Amino acid sequence: MNEAPAIVVEHLTKRFGDFTAVDDISVTIARGEVFGFLGPNGAGKTTTIRVLLGLLLPTSGRVSVLGYDIPRQAKAMQERVGYMSQLFTLYRDLTAVENINFYGSVYGLIPQELARRREKIIDMAGLRGREHQLTHSLSGGWRQRLALGCAIVHSPELVFLDEPTAGVDPVSRREFWDLIYDLARGGTTVFVTTHYMDEAEHCQRVGFIAGGKIVARGTPAELKEQHMSGHVLEIACSDAEEAVRVLKRAQREGLDLNEIALYGALVHTVVPNAEEYRPTVTSLLAAAEIVVRSVDWVVPSLEDVFISNVTQQNVFEVKAGGKT
Repeated sequence: MNEAPAIVVEHLTKRFGDFTAVDDISVTIARGEVFGFLGPNGAGKTTTIRVLLGLLLPTSGRVSVLGYDIPRQAKAMQERVGYMSQLFTLYRDLTAVENINFYGSVYGLIPQELARRREKIIDMAGLRGREHQLTHSLSGGWRQRLALGCAIVHSPELVFLDEPTAGVDPVSRREFWDLIYDLARGGTTVFVTTHYMDEAEHCQRVGFIAGGKIVARGTPAELKEQHMSGHVLEIACSDAEEAVRVLKRAQREGLDLNEIALYGALVHTVVPNAEEYRPTVTSLLAAAEIVVRSVDWVVPSLEDVFISNVTQQNVFEVKAGGKT
């Protein structure tokens, strides 16, 4: 078995004129690993993928993919990787079978192998009985799985998935991640970008990128243990939105609170010490006539860690519901 890393990136920088899209990043990804790249829009995720694929020339730095020097050996490397872009790369006026046949022919599969792979993809995508249906008439979840099937029709060693589940319903997202882990169990390396915190939790390792820089990386557990500054207080109360306003006002007046945000129907805030700040927070909210049901010191979620790290870059706004 080849134990060399699937991807090695050393001090990669990519500039467009005066704009630096990717700023001196380094990362190594093992073969068979599911690596998640998490960051806000404009953080540099897609640019990084395009450099790794040899579609963009790096400004500086070294990139190796499957042992190939990029961009010098990009053409040879591209035959061994798959790519699913942010936009579904399917021909909507072709049937599912016709899309698979087209991509199989592009990758040079012989007819017998293409026929075998086509049947496997139809089953994987749950399209048995719909394989001759025009792609534009399929649901988002079916199109998503079909697009993945077309990206891996040639059995690549490495697949790049650029925000593959954006705009897809939660059930289809879960089913799609089952397919990702099926790929990984078969030895395929997966490099996936996502905006969804629950998806990042499923990755074996995660890199946070903001402003073109990788600001933290590690397993989800390592990130929670090593990259969280302070303690997270989780507040359950009668009016979460008003609680956020009260706490932010106290913050402006000098109270050492950080990352005050809604977390579903709860409020999370990061404090230097949970035991010291719990009574202070409780008193502040009670004085504002907010009924406080509990103020608990909790293990940080990956979303807490993400917010803590990337808000230092001042490049994005956190939205409720676990999505950026």
